[in-house]
Amino acid sequence: MFEELKPHLVDLRKRLLVSVITLVVMFFVCFGFWEHILQIILAPLTDVLPKGTKPVFIQVGEGFLTAVKVSFFSSFIFSTPVIFWQLWLFVAPGLYSNEKKLILPFVFFGTLMFLMGVSFAYYVVMPYGLTYLINFGNESEMFNAMPSIGYYVTFFAKFMIGFGIAFELPVVCYFLAKLGLITDQTLIRFFRIAIVLIFILAAFLTPPEVTTQVLMALPLILLYGVSIIIVKFVNPEKNDLDNDLDNV
Repeated sequence: MFEELKPHLVDLRKRLLVSVITLVVMFFVCFGFWEHILQIILAPLTDVLPKGTKPVFIQVGEGFLTAVKVSFFSSFIFSTPVIFWQLWLFVAPGLYSNEKKLILPFVFFGTLMFLMGVSFAYYVVMPYGLTYLINFGNESEMFNAMPSIGYYVTFFAKFMIGFGIAFELPVVCYFLAKLGLITDQTLIRFFRIAIVLIFILAAFLTPPEVTTQVLMALPLILLYGVSIIIVKFVNPEKNDLDNDLDNV
């Protein structure tokens, strides 16, 4: 059994190695521009902070670790095309020749949807969430808003990556349907459970505020509906009559 898995493990190691090397190279490139990247990351926060207030670091090495976090997060974003490419090359040997031709659409739309998720989170959801959280703190006379830069960058990175991965739903459904693993009726039957899971995911990834949770859940529900339409064209569920005709 191990001999059968060995070629796949060797190929997996190769794909992971290429992805890691890409991440490392992009990390050092981004590290040279970490201050400029940090300004972009801080923009949603500085827009809602009181005038004269800026993030602080409360631990000795927090400033350096923040630069590392910013560089790693940026390197991951810039490396997504290569990561998707390596992921496809790993599963490609088990596909038919006509399915292997989908590598470019997979890389393109996988990267596109990830960036769309990140952009939606950055320009739409993040401002609402930060406005609520900062204003909630400032309305109290017991404390002032002085966000830790390290905590904020970690929060920001998780938030962006979470949205980016969530927006991959149509791409994942398309290729699962292409492989014959799901049909449109599979997604329809799973719809109610999916709604519950989407709101749980939204509550986990977004700040504890209803508006931001809804702003994440609604696009995901819409993407789920789009996924049903896509799968219906790619791999519709056949009824008994269709199966009988196929057997003739």
